[in-house]
Amino acid sequence: MPVIRFHLQSTLSAPEVMAVLTDFSPSRPDQWPTIDADHFEVDALGDNWAVVTEGTAAAWEHARYEWDAARGRVDITTLDSKVFGPGGGWVFQVTPEGTGARVDVELTRHPRTVKGKLLALLLPLVAPGSLRKAFAVPLHAAV
Repeated sequence: MPVIRFHLQSTLSAPEVMAVLTDFSPSRPDQWPTIDADHFEVDALGDNWAVVTEGTAAAWEHARYEWDAARGRVDITTLDSKVFGPGGGWVFQVTPEGTGARVDVELTRHPRTVKGKLLALLLPLVAPGSLRKAFAVPLHAAV
């Protein structure tokens, strides 16, 4: 079960980062390069939670988001995915820093297929750099 940790420096304020992470409007696929409109569906949405399916044909994920804006934290639990099994997920911790925000990211994966197990071996090597690039535009962060 690989766990990948990295951080980003955003020029957005902490509340703005939280707003981007928890925006489940139809424009979400336009903001995130790792989500296409054909693989984005909001199943349920509450005041501080959402259940969504998002990603691409190659790698989609059905997940439950829960967030606490006051603490600057977003927890995402994988319910199902094309490559990885349930139970893994993401944690975003957003902390005000200067005029922007520091975003600490933790990714945990539970591989369930042969392809997933192979990808899990590569995640510690390639994930931090590729994820920083994928998050750079929506979170206004330097790569």
